[in-house]
Amino acid sequence: MKKYFFLLLLSFQGLLAQVQFEAKVSKQTLGLNERLRIDFTMNDDGDNFTPPNFEGFKIIAGPSQQVSQSWVNGKSSFNKTYSYFLLPTQKGNLVIRQASIDIRGQIYKTSPVKITVTAAVEQPRDPNDSQVSADDSLHLVAEISNTNPYINEPITVVYKIYFSYNIGITNWRELDKPKYNDFWSQNIDIKQLVAEEGKYKGEKYRFVTLRKTVLYPQKSGKLVIEPLSLDVDVQLPSNRRNIFGQVLLVEDHKRVSAGAKTINVKALPEAGKPVDFSGAVGRFVFKVTPSKTNLKSGESLELDVSVSGTGNLKLFTLPKPIVPTALEMYDPVHNEQVSTPLSGMTGKISDKYAIIPQYKGKYPIKPMVFTYFDLGSRSYKTITSPEIMVNVLEGPNAADNAVAATPGDSKKAILSSAQFKFIKLKTELTSMKHKDFYGSTLFYILSVLPFLCIPVIVLFKKKKEAIDGDVAGNKIKLSNKLAKKYLSEAQKEIGNKEPFYIALEKAMHNFLKAKINIETSEMSKEKISEILLERKTNPDAITSFINLTENCEFARYAPSSITAIQQDYDKAVAIISELEKQIV
Repeated sequence: MKKYFFLLLLSFQGLLAQVQFEAKVSKQTLGLNERLRIDFTMNDDGDNFTPPNFEGFKIIAGPSQQVSQSWVNGKSSFNKTYSYFLLPTQKGNLVIRQASIDIRGQIYKTSPVKITVTAAVEQPRDPNDSQVSADDSLHLVAEISNTNPYINEPITVVYKIYFSYNIGITNWRELDKPKYNDFWSQNIDIKQLVAEEGKYKGEKYRFVTLRKTVLYPQKSGKLVIEPLSLDVDVQLPSNRRNIFGQVLLVEDHKRVSAGAKTINVKALPEAGKPVDFSGAVGRFVFKVTPSKTNLKSGESLELDVSVSGTGNLKLFTLPKPIVPTALEMYDPVHNEQVSTPLSGMTGKISDKYAIIPQYKGKYPIKPMVFTYFDLGSRSYKTITSPEIMVNVLEGPNAADNAVAATPGDSKKAILSSAQFKFIKLKTELTSMKHKDFYGSTLFYILSVLPFLCIPVIVLFKKKKEAIDGDVAGNKIKLSNKLAKKYLSEAQKEIGNKEPFYIALEKAMHNFLKAKINIETSEMSKEKISEILLERKTNPDAITSFINLTENCEFARYAPSSITAIQQDYDKAVAIISELEKQIV
């Protein structure tokens, strides 16, 4: 009898015991290249275990299941565990969401677990492990040409992955791309990845060059280049051999990081800096070349202002010529013939001005000054162009039109009778007697006018109701209005990169919504191309529109000069104008 009573008591104890189901992790802060173990444990047997989706993690092992049951001092204990090994796929604050299980018809869930993932960290190797490890045989290196440059002095960052002769690499994936905040950057295409031989810390290795980037720092101080991180699939020799004595290979993967790099950027020296210095750094040749100097009134000449050489050619503006008022000068056409090899930008930039003289005479174009900082001598150099004399052989005389220009004074004005036209020479008298308003013609017109306006108001109301009822038409009008508004806003923000590209992207989207009546949620590259091609639009114009729209998001965060922003605006206006004509 006592035996049965004891068993009954144990049964009630089991029923009254509280069910526990929780998630436990090996660590809550880990590097991007470290593994995380998570255990889902319960103190009662359950079924239908449902794990979370592990968003932000990759499952590398699991689930493995462990069950243990014991009796201690007449008390029963039960434990069941599902274990996973995870590898993070991104940095930041991640959350492992709830897992669930069915225990005796009741659903239990774990609490969410917060995990902080940092940049890749160094992992110590177990000294007792005799097997070849990827930790000692695989290294990602960022080679920087100069860690102490001046502002706008080019430096190069070359990313290489070194691997020893006894391992093989089968594939790799980028986890973190390097970010070049406060740098102008240009990636150099690598057409084919080739394994070469080299040395890493004095030992022979093979290596592959993955990336080459040219950087121009845009401000002084300590600038940080965030690291490139890779997930690399490798083949490692094991301690086992096959029946023929050959070493068996095992598949593994390793996460490597080049590490953050700090660049100490020096400010350009203030001593000797000219007032008109525009930020040019390098070694340049400055030229001002007219297409001709002898011409007739009404003919045009082209004035070519150019800088050629090696340096930050895309990151400064050319000086603007000063011409007499008798010469009409138009906005320049900017041209860039610049390539960017590993050594930095080289080539030529130019502004071409169209100049048209109005009157006969000789007119000087003042000498132009261009200043740059020479990296070789670490000093400022100034180049001054010669004065250009424009000789207008035929045309009306400047004196007849109240304008004259001589070599000594190009803005001398000669008075003429036309300058006094604003002075009234005749007196106009107004009568002091005023007629009464009551009974006047205006009085009767204003009295009848409200009655005449009633039919107009009725027609206007009906017209407005018809317009308000046209939902699709109103959407198109609104999109068209927004496109014009944001395009105008982009023009005002040309000096501010991020607001400019936000407004430009909105203008492009709203223009498309107005022209082809498409919703924002339906906008995709394929959908836009399909609709525009059906409307007999030029494929080149479609490609230009899509490329510019996609470039707005990238250009918002990448360094850009005012000249590049102006070019993007001009390109957007040209594309919209062309599509306006083509879309049926």
